[in-house]
Amino acid sequence: MTQPHDPSRQPHDPSRQPPYANQQPYPQPPGYGFPGTPPPPPRKRGRFLKFAGLGCAGVLGLVVVIAALSATGGGSDDGGNTAADSSAGAATGAKEKREEEKPEQGDGPVKLTAERAEFSKSVLADGSDYTSVRVTVANDGDDEVSVNPLYFTITDTDGTKHTVELGVDEEQIDTVDLAPGENISGTVTGKGTFTPEYVTYTDGLLGDPVRVDVS
Repeated sequence: MTQPHDPSRQPHDPSRQPPYANQQPYPQPPGYGFPGTPPPPPRKRGRFLKFAGLGCAGVLGLVVVIAALSATGGGSDDGGNTAADSSAGAATGAKEKREEEKPEQGDGPVKLTAERAEFSKSVLADGSDYTSVRVTVANDGDDEVSVNPLYFTITDTDGTKHTVELGVDEEQIDTVDLAPGENISGTVTGKGTFTPEYVTYTDGLLGDPVRVDVS
């Protein structure tokens, strides 16, 4: 039996597609629609930690180098040379000062000579640890000159000044007043064993000092 023709029904045309056939579907967020999709990998921080470790190691190495240089500089030869130079300069200055303080024997009325002498122990000596010098005082002026063992001092080669010990040497110089043209000799003695360098004589408390080297 022949079916009646339906004008609303059109024959199928393969070239005709639905209006939305070529459009892409909306993107779906990860994890939806595709089971088993792995999550995004975490951010790597290994490189940052590596650089941070290298930075700390560099700072530590720099500190060690600075400490080593400081320790080496503190014990350098320059410091020793500087200390030696300072000591030598101080010794030279002290010697020059002693030279300036030495009153030279001039054209005054007192003429003084001094030479080393053996210590002659007296009953007043406490042992034999003394050093004696034989001095000669001559009055070359027109007035009297007073002589007394206490008017003398002995300076040793180290620059130490020794006062005279009274009565310890049997040949100690006498206490006298020298008339013009007179002279007297005797010993002056200091406590201890030392090498005498020069003797200083002062006529009383107000007189000018006179120095002579010990021969």
